[in-house]
Amino acid sequence: MIHRIDAGPRMSEATVHNGIAYLAGQVAEDDSADVAGQTRQVLAAIDALLAQASSDKTRILRAQIFLADIADFADMNRVWDEWVVPGQGPARATVEARLARPEWKVEIVVTAAI
Repeated sequence: MIHRIDAGPRMSEATVHNGIAYLAGQVAEDDSADVAGQTRQVLAAIDALLAQASSDKTRILRAQIFLADIADFADMNRVWDEWVVPGQGPARATVEARLARPEWKVEIVVTAAI
């Protein structure tokens, strides 16, 4: 069975199948914030979606982080390091990428076990 969370006409915010939650890329609601502020918003959205999928950040298997400017890596990491549970960090990749809107500074995609 496939369970879709916040399904819209184009995409779902998350899809759950066979005990795995696949989250769509999450971006900040307030795109006027700096990268640290946007990262906090994105991680809060991830927490909320994982809760809807009956999971949490300790069960994240993989994270993909896209930064509009790789120079923001340290600032993003400071927020990430405050959020991630020590010893429970997922496999992770971080790359610089042009995001869909120029105001977005960070987008994060995660896959988690249920």
